[in-house]
Amino acid sequence: MGQLNAGIVPVTPFQQNCTILFDTDEKTGVVVDPGGDVETIMSVLKQNGIKVTAIWLTHGHIDHAGGAMELKEALGVDIIGPHEADKPLLDNLVTQAQKFGMDGSVRNCVPDRFLTEGETVSFGPHVFEVLHCPGHAPGHVVFYNREAKFAHVGDVLLQGSVGRTDLYGGDHATLIRSIKEKLLPLGDDIGFICGHGPGSRFGDERRSNPYLV
Repeated sequence: MGQLNAGIVPVTPFQQNCTILFDTDEKTGVVVDPGGDVETIMSVLKQNGIKVTAIWLTHGHIDHAGGAMELKEALGVDIIGPHEADKPLLDNLVTQAQKFGMDGSVRNCVPDRFLTEGETVSFGPHVFEVLHCPGHAPGHVVFYNREAKFAHVGDVLLQGSVGRTDLYGGDHATLIRSIKEKLLPLGDDIGFICGHGPGSRFGDERRSNPYLV
């Protein structure tokens, strides 16, 4: 079994961390949150010889899901996630695009499968537990690989900050509860990639993140 590895492709004017998770030996993997710039994502996949088996979405905001349908068609794979509570967001990606001046390639997204708390998703030998963590978005999910002590947390938790809660379905108290009840109990040594900016470890955020201390 190869190691779990990750590559980040910043996409869209929001500089969202589109993430390619892959197995170092098998060169199979998934694309997490293709918010846009699909040609760039495809180029990175080709350059690194990675065969994508699925697209995973953490939530339905435009900078995370705006390119999902285009990438699905290019790769011929399923879109998995987020939780069904984000269906209103996914159904209105074109409207979101208009508000942010991003008209063009963005299309409303229809996942092939929504996710619920306690399910697992996988590629190759790498299994991720699904945690439903609302607050930033109603249907936000986190992907947690217990063996690698790694999580992709989307916009729930950021280095030194947390996801914004002033958009549709956002609620600050719910977000903090998701972090404190779902993420931090996993352990201080869990490393994470987030939706924007550099990653961190849960322990570092528990001790120093001003929204959590």
